[in-house]
Amino acid sequence: MPARRKPASASAEHAPLQLEHFLPYRLSILSNTVSQAIASDYQSRYDLSMTEWRVMAVLARFEGLSAREVAERTAMDKVAVSRALARLVAAGRVNRDTHGGDKRRSVLSLTDAGWAVHDEVAPMARAREREVLARLDAEERIWLERILDKLQG
Repeated sequence: MPARRKPASASAEHAPLQLEHFLPYRLSILSNTVSQAIASDYQSRYDLSMTEWRVMAVLARFEGLSAREVAERTAMDKVAVSRALARLVAAGRVNRDTHGGDKRRSVLSLTDAGWAVHDEVAPMARAREREVLARLDAEERIWLERILDKLQG
């Protein structure tokens, strides 16, 4: 854990954001913390990056997407998705086929090897999610779901 430092003093010239109260920053920190806890379960065991896992999870849920559609659904950078897909295809975890007669559009799906990894990692991810949500009571979990839906929608 990083050492606590005294906040920089604000001046007439500079008014730094109070990051500890800035919603995007707090959401990012929470997301990174939870994602890293889950990733620690699968990174070394399956040689799988966080981005690769997210791509696999999306393809498990929505088969037949293009790389662009994966990037849109995950809100991840197209280049990061493209790199993750290249590694997943090379590892034999994702199939890349062409869409009908259009050779410009690829259609992605998990291979049997990809499904095998998914089917081991997904329960670990759900277990970590349960650990995080256990800090909230039932009503707080309902409100969290409502708030997240409202902010995303």
